[in-house]
Formats: sequence, C-alpha cells, structure tokens
Amino acid sequence: MWCQLFLQRCRGGLHLFPLTQRGVQIQGRHLVTMKLESPEFQSLFTPGLKSVAELFEKEKYELRIAGGAVRDLLNGMKPQDVDFATIATPTQMKEMFRSAGVRMINNKGEKHGTITARLHEQNFEITTLRIDVVTDGRHAEVEFTTDWEKDAERRDLTINSMFLGLDGTLFDYFRGYEDLKNKRVRFVGHASQRIQEDYLRILRYFRFYGRVAEKPGDHEPNTLEAIKKNAKGLAGISGERIWVELKKILVGNHVNHLVRLMYELDVAHYIGLPVNGSLEEFDKVSKNVQNLFPKPMTVLTSLFKVQDDVIKLDLRLKISKEEKNLGFFIMKHRRDLIKAIDSPEPLKPYQDFIIDSREPDMNSRICELLKYQGEEHLLKEMQEWSVPSFPVSGHDLRKMGISSGKEIGTVLQQLRDQWKKSGYQMDKEELLTCVKKV
Repeated sequence: MWCQLFLQRCRGGLHLFPLTQRGVQIQGRHLVTMKLESPEFQSLFTPGLKSVAELFEKEKYELRIAGGAVRDLLNGMKPQDVDFATIATPTQMKEMFRSAGVRMINNKGEKHGTITARLHEQNFEITTLRIDVVTDGRHAEVEFTTDWEKDAERRDLTINSMFLGLDGTLFDYFRGYEDLKNKRVRFVGHASQRIQEDYLRILRYFRFYGRVAEKPGDHEPNTLEAIKKNAKGLAGISGERIWVELKKILVGNHVNHLVRLMYELDVAHYIGLPVNGSLEEFDKVSKNVQNLFPKPMTVLTSLFKVQDDVIKLDLRLKISKEEKNLGFFIMKHRRDLIKAIDSPEPLKPYQDFIIDSREPDMNSRICELLKYQGEEHLLKEMQEWSVPSFPVSGHDLRKMGISSGKEIGTVLQQLRDQWKKSGYQMDKEELLTCVKKV
C-alpha cells in the first residue's frame, strides 16, 4: 500500500487529500484501486440511483460508473452526465426491469448494449461490457463480455477508461488516474490502433488535451506520428460528428496551439478547414476572445479569408444556418464595423447597425463581433443595452396629411436619422415637430 493524493473540491477552492491506493497485478496488467468518498460522489446517490443499485445488487449483476463521469469526479467536479457499465446483457437488463415494473426508453442503442431505464423522473443509461470485434474506422461490431479490463481496453484515452464502483472503489487498468494527476493525455495501448478503430478519436484527443493538459506542446511524439499517419481517415467521418468535436476544441484551452497542430499534422484539410487558413488572424482572435465565452463559429471565422471558405466548411460539416450566417457576418464587418477610436460614443456605430438592420438576432451577432475584436468593455455595455423602438410609424405621418407611400418612406428615414443622432432619446412628439422642417 502507498498513499496518493486525490483532488477534492471543498469550501475555499480545490484541496488535496490523501487516499489509500493499492496496485494489483491482474492478467499481466497493473490494476490500481482506491476508495473515493468525496461530496461530489455522494451527491450522485439520488432515490433513482439507489433504486437502480438495489435491483442490480439483488440480481448479482455488478454495476459501475464509467468513462467521463469518473474523470470528472476525480477532478473534484460533479459530472453533468453519468454513464453506467454492467456485466448484465441487454436481455438480462430488460427482464430485470420488466419484472420490477421499471419503464425503459430510447432503446436505439440496444444493439451496442445500451438500455435506458427511467426511475424517479431520472434516466439511467446502462451499457453492457463489450469488445469491439470488427471496426472500420467509423462503426464497430461489438461482442458482449464480463471482463471489465477488456471493456476498458477498447476505450480511447486512459483518462476515460476508468470505472468507479458504487461503493466508491476506483478501478484503473491503464494508469488513467496517474495521467489525470499529471495532466497528461494518452491513448489506451497503441495510438494507431485506437485511432484506426474510430478516426474521430483524433479530434477527441485534441479536445481532451484542451481540457486536461496544463500547457501546449506536451505531446508524446508517437501520438503525433500516429495522428499524422491516420489523418486521412477523417475523410470518411460524417461532418456532423466532426463538427460536434471541433466546436468543443474551439472554445477550449490551447486552441491556437491545437489548430496549428491540425495544420502541421495534415488534419485540417480533412475536416473542412481552409487549406491556407489565416493562422496569424486566428492567433490574434483566440487571444481576443479569452474569458468572453465566444461561439465556436466566432473563433473559427478568423481562419477564413474569403466567403467561399464558409461555403466549403458548410458543405463538409453541415453547420447550421445560424452558424453560417454568423460566419458571413463577421467576415463582412470585422474590418468596416469598428469603434471610432476618438469618439466619445465608441459603441454608437454598433448600436446604429442594430437599429438599421431591424433583424431580431442582430444584437447577438454584434456581441460576437465585439468578442472577435476583443472589445470587452464595449461588449459589456452592449449586453446591458436594450434595443429601443423607433417611436414614429407611417400611420402617424398619414394622420399629418402625408399620403404618398414614397414620401412616407423618405420622411421616416429622415426622422430615424434624427432619432439616431439624439442617441435614441427623442420621443414621438419631438420627432413629429421635425416633419415640417423636412
């Protein structure tokens, strides 16, 4: 036995507490176990989970927390989603739940071993331990197993390959806990083999590097070699799956380093990024948006030089209409719509643009543009600003005897200009007194 340090969130911040840990040789592997009793772990035990645990214990089917939830708990965080793994087959789980009168939903994942049970208004996604028998880089044919180590071995990264028993026992077959403590991201086993099972794991590596690693450039050389060797495999991955991962990378840590790495390792070409992306602009913008919570498209647009870059990205990744329009908007206005440096009202050009556009989502686009430009103070002002309504209508002018539609349009625009010059302060009566002067 020896003592290791466990990261636990307590009052006043993060603190390190000793945990008893032991190493055991199992089937030639080094299994590390320890006991976890953090508040975050205890908070998972809702009435629903207690009921699930009782059912599995009664039938003697071992049940453990799996994957990302274990990683989060070891980092002192309460996980948003909790996945479970078990030795019970889908058929055995269905029989058990039916006998107990438990409702099952969304069982589309049953062929891959996943059953979703609903208890006490809470969903529990539980997957049978499995082995990937045949893989083509996108999909896998699976075979169920009762060997926890075999299931851990098929997972992508060591930090995602751990299990946590409901009694708090951590089961770590590939030194994932050690990697997590050292802020190191490694594939389970051989990197090339893991990548060839699912080429999307290249992007998952980048994403988790941004979440876990303390500094850029701390990669194992053989991992980078494996990524470069297998980069073309991403060409066969659907754009939708790539976009899900890429968006998380773009708003994570070390993004400028990771995107440059994608170009160096020939990954960029296969995921829809422009061949000659503007990396200098990307570096500048990625620094501008730090701590401003930008949308992924806001950051990504800095790579684009021409409008066609957005179109090509959309063809590859099937981005949403909103994301596409945001990309076009930022590219068009990132230079011509900027604050007047010597103006006492630097926010005014942005406000006027919103007023003139009359589009409901323009406020949001302007905020993203301000993030892109690194205008943190103007952004805060914009977020606190309520878009005023122009107080004069065509009906008001008709009541004054102006009947020509063309003349009404001209007068309304002139009044709108007056209103804007007043800082949107003039009311209807003040504006209508200007009509005679028009």
